[in-house]
Amino acid sequence: MKPLLVSMGDAAGIGPEIIARAFREGALSDAVVLGCPEVLRRAGSPMTALIDSPADLAAVPPGCLPVLRPPGLPAGLAALPLGQIDARNGVAAARCIEHAVALLQAGFGGALVTAPIHKEALATAGVPYPGHTEMLQALAAAPGQPLPPVRMMLANEELRVVLVTIHLSLRRALDAVTYDAVLDTLRIAHRSAAAWGTARPRIAVAGLNPHAGEGGLFGDEEITTIAPAVQAAAAEGIVASGPYAPDTVFMRARRGEFDLVVAMTHDHGLIPVKYLGVEQGVNVTLGLPFVRTSPDHGTAFDIAGQGRADASSLRAAVQMARRLAANAA
Repeated sequence: MKPLLVSMGDAAGIGPEIIARAFREGALSDAVVLGCPEVLRRAGSPMTALIDSPADLAAVPPGCLPVLRPPGLPAGLAALPLGQIDARNGVAAARCIEHAVALLQAGFGGALVTAPIHKEALATAGVPYPGHTEMLQALAAAPGQPLPPVRMMLANEELRVVLVTIHLSLRRALDAVTYDAVLDTLRIAHRSAAAWGTARPRIAVAGLNPHAGEGGLFGDEEITTIAPAVQAAAAEGIVASGPYAPDTVFMRARRGEFDLVVAMTHDHGLIPVKYLGVEQGVNVTLGLPFVRTSPDHGTAFDIAGQGRADASSLRAAVQMARRLAANAA
């Protein structure tokens, strides 16, 4: 299998720290980290080996973390304070992601695992994307071609949730819940499920309003928008049903009634997964022409550099990336 590519994330957060810890624990034996060697050494990496290409991985001495420094990294990143927003860290995070995608598109990597980035640092750096999902979607598009339709999935061993809308204010997200958006989400979720071994996933669709609108008493989006999209998906052979009351559908999926849940908004869908344990959650971008996973937590500026960061979610993301890449091969 081709090497996994791991992007460093925000240098002021826990990304470099959990990468160093996962490497020391033996979880990154087939991985190349795109980032700043000095930042990774500051974060606890025992030794680093600077390489020019993922193809050099086999020549890296045992016990050395293979690091590929992308072009365009700002100087002096390791001297910047931990736990603080800095535009230079935003630039560095973006350069690592951009170079990782270029390597994947050139055939030099098997999958991408991204350490957490800080959205304010990206914005301060002038990066025109609110998060990984939107940036990867843009980078995956061929020049002059439309953006590929992508969706965010958060998953653990008990629950998988795919989102119709992601990084929008709640007021804007409500307007973005359209018939086409729901139907496209169902199609993407259905196609992507084959990568984790479920050819015909049972998809439950969560409603938007309390009690899924209660027949229109608490809102009519379920009647006018969501139910017609579910019916259209079912007519295409997708095993989709709903909309169901959002406050109970996740429990039903966790008990085995459904293989995954489609939720309308970011917090609607992600709170149930994260409540089950951030340390096991994995963020997967569905619809990309390559495999991308990440931990389901953020940069944790409040504990960066204190040696308290847990690498469990990164290890889970690495394991899932390997599995999805193997199934896609």
